[in-house]
Amino acid sequence: MSLRHIITLPDPKLRLVSKPLERIDAALTKLIDDMIHTMHDAPGIGLAAIQIAEPIRLLVVDVARKEDPPAPQVFVNPEILWRSDERSIYEEGCLSIPEYYAEVERPASIRVRALDRDGVSREVLADGLLATVLQHEIDHLDGVLFIDHISKLKRDRVIKKFQKASKRSGEGSHVL
Repeated sequence: MSLRHIITLPDPKLRLVSKPLERIDAALTKLIDDMIHTMHDAPGIGLAAIQIAEPIRLLVVDVARKEDPPAPQVFVNPEILWRSDERSIYEEGCLSIPEYYAEVERPASIRVRALDRDGVSREVLADGLLATVLQHEIDHLDGVLFIDHISKLKRDRVIKKFQKASKRSGEGSHVL
């Protein structure tokens, strides 16, 4: 396993819509292992492939408590089949928008269908933190960031802050 570089705002790749995967092979399994390693090292509880500049519909999550052993889950070509009318609010952060957090309201429960790392189709009924993380990561696959769920004023401030930081670090500026 190797650590992958996590791209951050204002990288325009974060706005790409990821492509579905046709098959699960050894290269994809290695990428999955790298993503899990990268997510745990960051440390984070979710990572979409686009966050490591791979525009494919793949994500990994691990919502195990710190005192419990890691329990990573893999979602290949995930799709949300159902969303509850009930809403919940969590303070979200993102490995691609480091050190910024905001409260985001989302459906409290969802049903997701995806393939696991072995290519087996499964459905997961998620609520609480898992529901929030899955929605956050699936948004990434569609080029949507959690800051798109907050006010335009706050979003514009965050984007401007990261554009300035990018210029200072010599990476150049990108329009989102």
